Amino acid sequence: MHKIINFTFCHLFAVDFRISKWEFKTLFFFFIAWTVCVLADSGRIRQKRAWIIDSFSIEEEIPGPYPYPLGKIELDRSYLVKFQLHGQGVDEEPKKVLEIDNKGYVSVLKKLDYENSQGIKILKLKFEAINESNNAVDTRLGVEIKILDINDHAPKFQKSVYQVTVDESLDQGKDVLTVLASDEDDSSTNNGTFDFTIKSITPKTDNVEFYIQQQKDSGTVYFRGCLDYEKAQKYTILVEAKDKGEKIQLSSTSTLEINILDNNNNLPEFSGKTGPGKVKERETGVEVLRLQVTDKDIRGSKAWKAKYTIYGDKKEQFKIETDPVTNEGILTVVKQLDYEEQTYQNLSISVQNEIPYFSCKVKKQVKNALWELDKKPQNSGMSDANLYNTILVTIYVEDVNDPPVFIPPVKNVSVMENIAVGTSLTTFTVKDMDGSHINTFKFVKGEDIAGWITVDANTGQVSTNKILDRESPFVINNTYKATLYAVDDGFPPLTGTGTLFIHLNDENDNVPVLEVNTVNMCLDTEPTIASITAVDLDLPPYSSPFYYELLGNVKDKWRVDPVYGTTVSLVKEHSVYSGHHQFQIKISDQQGLYSIQNLSVTVCDCSIAPNCHVKMARKAQMGPVAALMVTLAVLFFIALCLMALLISCKAEKKMIEIDEGFGHLIKTNTENPGTDCL
Repeated sequence: MHKIINFTFCHLFAVDFRISKWEFKTLFFFFIAWTVCVLADSGRIRQKRAWIIDSFSIEEEIPGPYPYPLGKIELDRSYLVKFQLHGQGVDEEPKKVLEIDNKGYVSVLKKLDYENSQGIKILKLKFEAINESNNAVDTRLGVEIKILDINDHAPKFQKSVYQVTVDESLDQGKDVLTVLASDEDDSSTNNGTFDFTIKSITPKTDNVEFYIQQQKDSGTVYFRGCLDYEKAQKYTILVEAKDKGEKIQLSSTSTLEINILDNNNNLPEFSGKTGPGKVKERETGVEVLRLQVTDKDIRGSKAWKAKYTIYGDKKEQFKIETDPVTNEGILTVVKQLDYEEQTYQNLSISVQNEIPYFSCKVKKQVKNALWELDKKPQNSGMSDANLYNTILVTIYVEDVNDPPVFIPPVKNVSVMENIAVGTSLTTFTVKDMDGSHINTFKFVKGEDIAGWITVDANTGQVSTNKILDRESPFVINNTYKATLYAVDDGFPPLTGTGTLFIHLNDENDNVPVLEVNTVNMCLDTEPTIASITAVDLDLPPYSSPFYYELLGNVKDKWRVDPVYGTTVSLVKEHSVYSGHHQFQIKISDQQGLYSIQNLSVTVCDCSIAPNCHVKMARKAQMGPVAALMVTLAVLFFIALCLMALLISCKAEKKMIEIDEGFGHLIKTNTENPGTDCL
């Protein structure tokens, strides 16, 4: 360029000067403008050459050999320069990957890994051209080298094995399981994108079809049709994730284990019955039948466990329970049955499971769409009564000996107390309830704690055995209770019970008496009073209130005020002296029946003692002289006893001859009493 510029300038000024001054100025300005344009254009060219160069790229994982040339950086210079590279791939991570020689050739020293380049996908470097004559930087360029990804990684599943458990009642079209996968290759290229595919399903059944739908890096497994535990308890699905690499396609697989949970899609069916099918009348808690059922659902599950219902048992005489081990229905009698009322009982028994029933059947398989199904979902609200299996059973009632029955079982009689012994009270009637057993029976007295009644063994007539007393402690609320038994001659003999309540009407057979017949009163100048009370075991009008009357010489000394009542006041006049007083009092009931009671009254000076009881107790205490006399008397009595004992011990002692023979007793012909003397 400098040569061109110099050449143009010299050529311009080499012309002759036969031109006008104005023409010269015009040519000069034209030259200047042309020169500026040329220089400006030259500057743009240098700028492009300085900063814009062809881009380089390195493919990862090239096997070598190393180093190998990547390319050349072109720079037009007339003087010697040396080249340098700085930045990523040279003296920055990843280091020692690139180098440049003095001719501008860039070489690759070792292989790169796109996935492990610390996130660096483009190496950014600085190129410098240095003038060797003065070591000044002549040119500085920016260089970018792109790392190219190759398909060296297969898609990888998050798990090698996925497991899930689903209920067989799950609706088709619902998601079963979602798998996740990733690819370390560049996701913006085909090397890093992949598709999911179901490669195999084990076992293959005609009731279900599995498929997978992809959402970027995840795939969700669905199914069409009906899951059925009885056809397959577990499905094993092999899913493949395969990338879209152009040169080579890589893939990996994951195993999906789908466990099917049994639900109630099979109804229990009756298969038989065992047991006597009969019960003796009046028996309860007796097992009469066992009903067997079969169920294809898993044993022990709620879908397998049977639940029974009884129909036709209006009196609720039966119950049915499920045997937890065998699943049998155990029919038991819980209330007594009477042969005379019914000889057999017809029952209807249905069976279902503990959880609701559902069903699912494939009507038509539709390609790439949900299938047409005939399905009854659980808890759909549809009536299941017509679905359940039902069995009819007949329970026969056996006749046994029934106990006699009192008619009525309880009798009440009302009589006056003190009626004559032998008076008939009532006659009990007993009925034999047996239809096939004809029995006779006899009456026996049961509870009769006072022994007041007798019963005729053949007729059941009850009579008095003693005088009936309403005031007896065995009578409660004017009523006496007795029981009777009727015993038949059956085998075994049975007994019926009847109860007799005897209600006793009161008579005036008791007189009023004083509740307390001793009274203490204080000596006073004014009249003093004390309360006296009478009682009568009879009821009104044969008892209180009473009439009181003092007998004897009591005028101006004692009086009763008032004379009529239950509790009255005994009034002592001021003329009565202290001491012990006794007199009689007549007490009459409302019917005039009376008794004469002795009343003892003690009058004392209450100023000396608080009351008469204390004073009398003090007077009764023994003085010291009296105590001494009693002690001497006791000692004298003991001395007399000792003397009598000594005198009796001085009786004459006789020798007893001893026979030398064989130890026979010697006859003494005496009958004297023995002695304690030795």
